[in-house]
Order: sequence, then C-alpha cells, then structure tokens
Amino acid sequence: MLYDKDMEAIAKAKLTMICTDCEIRCASFGKHRNGLRRFRCGQCGKTYTEPHEKAPRRYDRPDGKAVLALRMLLEGSSVRSVERMTELHRDTILKLLVVAGEKCEKVMARYVRNIAVRDVECDEVWSFLGKKEKRVRPEDDQNLGDCYTFVAIERNTKLVLNIAMGKRDQLTTSTFIEGVRDAIKPGTSFQMTTDGFAPYKHSIPDTFGDYVDYAMLIKVYRNPQ
Repeated sequence: MLYDKDMEAIAKAKLTMICTDCEIRCASFGKHRNGLRRFRCGQCGKTYTEPHEKAPRRYDRPDGKAVLALRMLLEGSSVRSVERMTELHRDTILKLLVVAGEKCEKVMARYVRNIAVRDVECDEVWSFLGKKEKRVRPEDDQNLGDCYTFVAIERNTKLVLNIAMGKRDQLTTSTFIEGVRDAIKPGTSFQMTTDGFAPYKHSIPDTFGDYVDYAMLIKVYRNPQ
C-alpha cells in the first residue's frame, strides 16, 4: 500500500518542465532558495521553477509605516523624503502607492454613482513620465513624456466625480467625459465648465446632449488698460 508521502514522492519524481521556446524537456537544475525545484533547457539555457502559487503581497506593516508613507505622499512629500522618514525602500513605497491607487479606483467606481450635481468643473493637471515631452525620441516608449490627469469636481460639494490619466488628446478626453457621465445621476441638468481645450467641444455635447449647459472659461493675462 502506498502512503501519502510515497504518492507525493512519485509525483515529484515525474515532474518535469517543457521549454516554451524550444519545446523540449528540461533537465533538473537544482533548487531555488525557497526550496522549489528548478529546471534548465539544454538547448537555449532558459531556466524554470516548478509550478507554485505566489503568496499574496502584504503591505499592512504592524508598525504603521505603510499608512504613514501614504499620508506623507498625500501631503506632497517626495518619495525620497518618505524613504528617509519611514526607512522603507523607495521601490516598496512605489508598489504601495500603486496598490493603494488601484483600491481607491475600485472604491470610487463602486460608490461614486448616481450623484446629483449642479456645477461641475473640469481641468487637467500636467506632469510627465520618465522625461519631458521635448526629450522623447522616436525610438523611445511613446508612453513617456507629458502626462495629464483629468479631474472633474462638483463645485458645491467638492466631490471628485472622475479622474483619467493619459495624453492631452481627444481619446483621453472622451474617456474622461464618459466616466463623468457614469458618475452623474441620469437626466440631471447641470452646468459644466472647462478651460479652452478644443476636444471638450466635441466630447461633452456628444456625451451629455441637452442635459448640460456647457461653457469654456478662458483666462486672458495682460496688463490693465
């Protein structure tokens, strides 16, 4: 009779890996530092680790440093200064920021719905990824360069209705305005104000139709007469 340990040993003995590139069987290649067996392709040299489930990432530090890092980032502190104050590595801080952002996006999508509004203001916040737009070359990743965060705020309650991040173009503008529509109660008549960015002229009327009173606020800076 075979016991559970014997069955497990037989299963491990039969375990092998097939190289995804060469489609040949890999040879045993020792163990990983976490105890999992490794395999290596004899033709291309690519290594593999036996199948396993990845442990979920945990950022709930018992000392509260994760929450402190997020609070400092919200107050405008730089990643380097947060790293010095909390003694967390900057890569950990950036991963923590991504996780928090994803969770906030889910919360916003769940609860910011069917909002009755009166005055909605939209604007864009400029930033850049990796390098500024004038430094981006044709062979670079075209996601680098200027990056704008579109924000829609209800003027009276200060509630953020929707945000969108991307290039300052028609595609990002249309996606942003559609998200604003999903957050507002259907059939609500309201005032919407933006700056003079041209794509708003097409996205807002096409999305809201007659429900919105749309206006552009264009500031002209000059010396008084």
